Amino acid sequence: MEFKDNEAIYLQIAAYVCDNILLEKWPPEQKIPSVRDLAVELEVNPNTVMRSYEFLQNQQVVYNKRGLGLFVSPDGYETVKKLRKENFLQQNLPELFKNMYMLDISAAEIQDRYEKFKAENYGLTPNKKEDEDK
Repeated sequence: MEFKDNEAIYLQIAAYVCDNILLEKWPPEQKIPSVRDLAVELEVNPNTVMRSYEFLQNQQVVYNKRGLGLFVSPDGYETVKKLRKENFLQQNLPELFKNMYMLDISAAEIQDRYEKFKAENYGLTPNKKEDEDK
């Protein structure tokens, strides 16, 4: 994993864990990698992973089963999705809109590119509901 300079590493590791939850690689109630295992995998200090896990526990994304390790919370997927969505809508979307305005990019152009992105990266094609909305 390559870390960005503009964000704390523990937050980037927390985002990595959340990505795995949202992509359903780590479903609810599944054990997540131990602090040591994830530290080795990501080539970081175990204390940094511990800080990430503590952050995620405080967000109720993961929970500790004493003696067994950390597990994805039963509603971890929904929690991550809600937190990420709110963050995106508050922080990223205004910047996107600003750039769309300045560069004269239409919502239709964004929609087309989004559909291509989904098809290329996730093998998803638009469903009928999306087609009707166009």
